[in-house]
Amino acid sequence: MSEKRLRDAIDTLKESGVRITPQRHAVLEFLLSSMTHPTADEIYKGLEGKFPNMSVATVYNNLRVLKEIGLVRELTYGDSSSRFDCTTTDHYHIICNSCGKIVDFHYPSLDEVESLAEQVAGFNISHHRLELYGTCEECSKVATEKH
Repeated sequence: MSEKRLRDAIDTLKESGVRITPQRHAVLEFLLSSMTHPTADEIYKGLEGKFPNMSVATVYNNLRVLKEIGLVRELTYGDSSSRFDCTTTDHYHIICNSCGKIVDFHYPSLDEVESLAEQVAGFNISHHRLELYGTCEECSKVATEKH
């Protein structure tokens, strides 16, 4: 994790008037260092050794605050658990059909598609999301070894 990203995020918290509690700092640091797009439960489990008295509700409350000020995106993909992403710049995701792993995929924004959709359908487009599905390298190896 980049120390600059953490400092910038903390500056954003301060500018927003949000108190920086040790738990909030830990949740933010966990998210910034995670490349797995963790669930709230995974964040809780990852921090329970450091904060044994912290509840899952505390993690959810901190995620809500971080989301409200734009430091975190909530990703919902049809399963019961939201995942959280600290990369808030425009990007897309590739999701493994076998293990559920989510990987960032950077590609030029599809603004032209939004514009065309507005023209064709008459909608006022607010945003879009692109998801690609397949089998990750690790799951492909496991499948090959089984055969």
